[in-house]
Order: sequence, then structure tokens, then C-alpha cells
Amino acid sequence: MKMAHLITNCSFQTFSSSPNYCRNIGQLQNSKSSNLSLKSCSRRQKKSYVTCASAAVQGQTQTPLTGSQQAYEHSSSKPKKVMVIGGDGYCGWATALHLSNKGYEVAIVDNLVRRAFDNQLGLDSLTPITSIQNRVRRWKSLTAKTIQLFIGDICDFEFLSEAFKSFEPDAAVHFGEQRSAPYSMIDRSRAVYTQHNNVIGTLNVLFAIKEYSEECHLVKLGTMGEYGTPNIDIEEGFITITHNGRTDTLPYPKQASSFYHLSKVHDSHNIAFTCKAWGIRATDLNQGVVYGVRTDETAMHEELSNRFDYDGVFGTALNRFCVQAAVGHPLTVYGKGGQTRGYLDIRDTVQCVELAIANPAKPGEFRVFNQFTEQFSVNELAKLVTAAGAKLGLEVETKSIPNPRVEAEEHYYNAKHTKLIELGLVPHLLSDSLLDSLLNFAIQYKDRVDTAQIMPSVSWKKMGAKPRTVSV
Repeated sequence: MKMAHLITNCSFQTFSSSPNYCRNIGQLQNSKSSNLSLKSCSRRQKKSYVTCASAAVQGQTQTPLTGSQQAYEHSSSKPKKVMVIGGDGYCGWATALHLSNKGYEVAIVDNLVRRAFDNQLGLDSLTPITSIQNRVRRWKSLTAKTIQLFIGDICDFEFLSEAFKSFEPDAAVHFGEQRSAPYSMIDRSRAVYTQHNNVIGTLNVLFAIKEYSEECHLVKLGTMGEYGTPNIDIEEGFITITHNGRTDTLPYPKQASSFYHLSKVHDSHNIAFTCKAWGIRATDLNQGVVYGVRTDETAMHEELSNRFDYDGVFGTALNRFCVQAAVGHPLTVYGKGGQTRGYLDIRDTVQCVELAIANPAKPGEFRVFNQFTEQFSVNELAKLVTAAGAKLGLEVETKSIPNPRVEAEEHYYNAKHTKLIELGLVPHLLSDSLLDSLLNFAIQYKDRVDTAQIMPSVSWKKMGAKPRTVSV
């Protein structure tokens, strides 16, 4: 029988986890942080679901609510409860702090496997990051706000069920997936792990909502990579087509470009189906490429610092370029450099999630928001970083290297992204001052850079069934 535990004073909870298929990767993590002195506590009886605060959704006469307004409307004495799955990761940690700071009652669910990936591959964050336990302790000491912590694997449905019954979320923000395309393309085992972890984990979240929190609003982090790079405009989730004299509105075609992106496509299909079949309310946030590291909350103390990845497996383009410029490494442009994507500041990631929570989908509704603020090609980003580096006295070079991915290097790209703007998103656009800040941040920590991790080491075409260790 599984037993729930609570650490006094800090609201850390953990549930023992039975072995799961493909759990070998998760088992690599250091478990010392969860083996603290625990005090057993009995579980309270929980009702089968929580009634979410009612709110008009997407009507033309509706005035969108900010996250803070929605939290207070939910109840003057009981803040809206938000479960952040994957809350120890890059986007999840910043979001958890932001929502807590805005008055939401927050719980983090995480198996800490992202830290294990670093151990596997010999990688490290540019920024020093402390344990999740120290993070939430520091947050409480600074703000007097408690973030509950459930350590376990959402692929273990019994663990996830206990977390849902214990916390009773009004909204579940789901970041808890393996989020790197290169990682999913290292070898067969990583491809299988990515699809199993992401698809089964999301299925478990959907079943947990159905069984224990029927009114819970699922806010799921998707990716713009689901769409690929079609030679037509990319709509927000759906497209109206006339064919042989008949017209219908259908899901926008998906052209995923890695086993990671394919897992996100499978997630979207499963979520859409359960909205139709079970009446689940869900918002799929198809996010572009995120850059930056600081939010108002993570800047409050060094123990609240977010991770900053610059390597060829987990690092995103602009973050990688800033680190490369800081250490005098040529900017690594893959192929022709015309690859164009949507980008956004991490401060806008947390703002978008808050807006989605504050203006929830209706029961049975599957919404798709394209979550980005600007479009850039890789060459355009390289030119911006070069110019910003010159102002700081850095001699920045750009080097075209063979593209390790299978993708179009020159293409049309025009993606719509109006729905979050209509809900009140005020974007932080990429500016000279922001680039200056990112470069100075990279310079501050350049002694922590392992230059051996800068060049890509994963090839889409060369991956095979044999397990491999990425060269370090």
C-alpha cells in the first residue's frame, strides 16, 4: 500500500512509486533530496472533483480577466489552486513562482528527471541551480507563500491520483514532458522514452482529471513544431477548408520533425478526443522557441535562479548564441540559416499561462493558442547577436555548419498568434536592451561554460537502435 508523507513546515510530499516501463532513465536521478526526515500523516477524504470558478469564455462581449482578478473572484478567502506539472524545469519553475506571486495556491509535481538528463550527458546549466526543496524553502522565506511539492512520476498513475486527490487542482498546467528534439533523436531508447513519457504521462493526466477533478482546466504546453513549415499561413489550431463544394473547419495539418514533436502531436489528438468524449476543458499552448532566463520572481534571490541551457541538446537558439558570443565561439548556424520560427521571452511564457488560467476553456472545449510574439530566422538572430556583441566590445563571428537535422533551411513561414493578444498579452519584444542583458548575463557566468558542449552531437540521419553515449 502506498503511503503519503508530509515534511513539517515545508509542505513537501512524496509518494512511493512502483516500477514503470522505461523508467530506467528516471532512476538515474539523485534521490537524496527526497529522502529527508519525513513525518507520516493520514490522508483526508477527498471529494471526487472540485468546482472551478465560473467565467464566461471567449465571448465577444467578455472582458478578459487577468490572472490576479480571476484568483480573487474564485474566492476572497480561497485562492484558485493550480498544479504545475514539470514545475522544476525551465518554463515550469518560472511559471510556478509567477502564479504563486499572483495569489494562486500552487503545487509542483515533478520527478526531477531533467536533472538526471544532465548527469547522463555530462551537461550543466549555465546558471547554478539549487535543489527543488531549497528553491521552495527560499520562496517561502522571501514571500511567506507556500508551494506544495509532489515528487514522483506522472507515468505512475497511482502516484498522480494521490497528488490530484490531495491537492484538488482547479487548473493543471502541464509542462512535464521530455522537451528536447535532439534528445529524442539520440538513439532508439531515447526516442521510446520520449514518446512513452510524454504520451502516457499526458494520458494519465487526462484520466486523473476525469476521475478526480472533472472541472479542472488543463493548460497543456504544446509546440509550434507540430505544424512544421507549410507553404501556407499557419492558423491557431484549426483551418477552414472548402473541398469539392463542401466546407468544414478541421484541425490544422501536422508535420512534426522529430520523435519529440511527434509526441506533442499525439498529445494534442488525445486531448482533443477527451474534450469531445468526456467534456474535459483544455487549452493547448503551441509555444515557440523561448529565450531569456530572468523573471521578476526568479531574480529575487540566487536560490530562485532558473536553469539556462546552452548545449546542443537542450539549448535554444538565442540562448546558445549569446553564450557562444560571450566565450568567443563562432555562432553555429545550421545549414543555410533560413529556418524561421516563432520566439518569445520567458516572461511572456508565464504571462500567457496566467491568461489561459484566468480565462478558462468551456467544458468540452479544446482551444489552441499559438504562443509566441515575434518571428525570426536563424540568420536574423545571428545578426542581432553580432550587433549587440559589438556594442559590448565582443568580436562575434558566425559559422555555417552542416545541419544535423532534417528540415527545410529556406521556406515560407507566417504563423497567426492573435488569441493571447486578445486576452491581454503585453509582449516583451526582443530589443537591444534585452540582448545586452542576455549577453552580460552570459559573460557573468562564462567561466561555467563547457565549450565541448557547444557543437551539436546528435544527427537525425545517423541515429540508430544501438544505445549511444553522446560525446562530451
